[in-house]
Amino acid sequence: MQDNATEVTAAGIARLAGVGRAAVSNWRRRHADFPKPVGGTETSPSFALTEIEGWLRERGKLAEVPLRERVWQQLVGHPEGPVTALTHAGCVLLLIHDRPTLWLEASAGSDERLAAMLPEALEQVLTPRFGTAPGRRRGRGGSGEGPVHTDRPVKPPTDVNASQTVHTPPLPTRALPAPTGPALLPSTPLLRGTAELAAQLGARQTFEFLLGRHLDANPRQYTLTPADLAALMADLAGPARTVLDPACGTGALLRAAAPDGPAPRPGQDGQRLHAQDGAPDLAALAGLRLALHTRAGVRAAAGDTLRADAFPELRADAVLCHPPFNERNWGHDELAYDARWEYGFPARTESELAWVQHALARLRDGGTAVLLMPPAAASRRSGRRIRADLLRRGALRAVVALPVGAAPPYNIPLHLWVLRRPERAPAQPEVLLADVGRFAGEGRGGPDWRAVREAVLDAWRDFDRAGRLDDRPGLARSLPVIELLDDDVDLAPARHLPPPAATDGAGRLTDVRERLAATLRLTADLTPAAADAARPAPRWPLTTVGELARGGALMLRTGTNGGHARVPVLTDHDVLTGTAPSGTLPESDEDPVLTETGDVVVPVLGGGSVARVIDDASAGAALGRNLVLLRPEPAALDPWFLAGFLRGTANNRQASSYASTATRLDVRRLQLPRLPLDAQHRYGARFRALDEFERALRLAGRLGEQLVRGMYDGLTDGSVDPD
Repeated sequence: MQDNATEVTAAGIARLAGVGRAAVSNWRRRHADFPKPVGGTETSPSFALTEIEGWLRERGKLAEVPLRERVWQQLVGHPEGPVTALTHAGCVLLLIHDRPTLWLEASAGSDERLAAMLPEALEQVLTPRFGTAPGRRRGRGGSGEGPVHTDRPVKPPTDVNASQTVHTPPLPTRALPAPTGPALLPSTPLLRGTAELAAQLGARQTFEFLLGRHLDANPRQYTLTPADLAALMADLAGPARTVLDPACGTGALLRAAAPDGPAPRPGQDGQRLHAQDGAPDLAALAGLRLALHTRAGVRAAAGDTLRADAFPELRADAVLCHPPFNERNWGHDELAYDARWEYGFPARTESELAWVQHALARLRDGGTAVLLMPPAAASRRSGRRIRADLLRRGALRAVVALPVGAAPPYNIPLHLWVLRRPERAPAQPEVLLADVGRFAGEGRGGPDWRAVREAVLDAWRDFDRAGRLDDRPGLARSLPVIELLDDDVDLAPARHLPPPAATDGAGRLTDVRERLAATLRLTADLTPAAADAARPAPRWPLTTVGELARGGALMLRTGTNGGHARVPVLTDHDVLTGTAPSGTLPESDEDPVLTETGDVVVPVLGGGSVARVIDDASAGAALGRNLVLLRPEPAALDPWFLAGFLRGTANNRQASSYASTATRLDVRRLQLPRLPLDAQHRYGARFRALDEFERALRLAGRLGEQLVRGMYDGLTDGSVDPD
């Protein structure tokens, strides 16, 4: 069978059988008939999936394998790679979604018959959905976008020497040509499994599962637009019948702009979505995702948008775009005389302003574009002339500074630019500037998207309705364009917003002061009673963590370097600061160590005396690097007793070793007294009270910082009187 080409790693075998990797290693050592590796490396071999399935089935270990896991293993082990496999699976899911009888007819026979019949069947669903390959025809566009606007003719290169070659951009291609029969033949086992999974989950949900897992497994290959941000951008653009994303990625923005709904009735003009991406794989996956998500007409094309625009005659109601940032090779030399540079020719370092003007060129008069931009694009001197012209002509309507963590790169507060193709020049134009950085979340949890959406949409809708906005201190204001047209044309919102008065003024400071006082009273209540100085130190019999682990009183596990990307990770920083799990793990063959309520986690680097007892909120997270997990047996050890004694300074000192630049803790050498369980519970209760005391001190510190910062701000902006 063709499925022999599909390979699976040891981690995949473990997931198929529902066991740990150690069990797979034992099977390889103990069973001479265990299938031999067919690829991979010595440390990470791979095996033929069909051989593994047969071996597991013979021993009754394959009965409970989830169908989705088997399909996923077939996808990742595809001989042409997971992207090709995902594209083939998506095409068949679209066939099942649109023309299920064609799939039933084609799949009734052998794999060879299925591969031979599928291309024609797929063409019957791909062509109506995606059209023919887009070209550069004049008149009406290949997708019926309407008449060509001729008010911006291409300027001839009058100063070009005769010896120079005029740049002829390559034509883009349709993102989804129907695969051929020979190309589909290795995929037939996967396609049958995918159809079986679609019968359980539905075609759309099956594709979202496979695509989501592929993206999670390859986080460094893709720059994704978070769903909450995509929804905000679509809401800023407003309802639109024709939407374009010229750098579509996996289609998140267009998906947000096309909510679920029934197919348009005969004679009814439905929504049309246009997608293009320079990566053919992404354009194909985005097209399939959109076709499965909505009944809107989809036009997906592969090609470099700036050099080879697939939709040159399109005039869309809305353009949504998350362009690549800081690109130097965007076509500066080839596109010097392009008609899209209506507001000025972008410098080589201003690729984002090229995308801005491309978006404006593809809008109808009055249409809206929303672009995600790096903050530097609002203030770089090389772009000030284009920014000035965008302002003068009323094309740039709003700049919104997002909180840190809204989208990758997560350490930078990105901006949203809202643009509108002007129908006529406004008499006294104003521009909206907003900064919602205050809604950044703690740690790596992301912003408070509900608060961000409410603040941004409320300010934008009021501004869009009236053409101006009264000052909202620290949050938003509209400024006359003339006030921004200086030598820098700096559009960074924070530099133009009035300081927050009501938010961090006297009223807010009173609230913070009252919370701080209540917290300090709580710390006093939690402080343990003074120790009896005359009490002699007890001489307990001691044991070590290593001895307890060997005796079965606790289980000891160490963190891994990889695992499943969807699982939140408890990092050493989270343990040290007492915060929620905030890390991620790269996808690997390793099975992550998952925490449970009552586990004790200890960092092994840094020389500190720290141990954290896992509560219900942190349970289920994966254990990160440089952490050791101790899982006590409840009948033998109290977890708070264990964690408390592990934090002793002398205990940590005797169990630590010192290198030239770091201190490493040998957890097995940590000591604790041998006490009966009832005595452990008494100590554990006191240690738990100390943990609450420590948390209260942290809260008091944060509130104190807020109070001090608020006092400085209040005194400097005049909202707090010095007396």
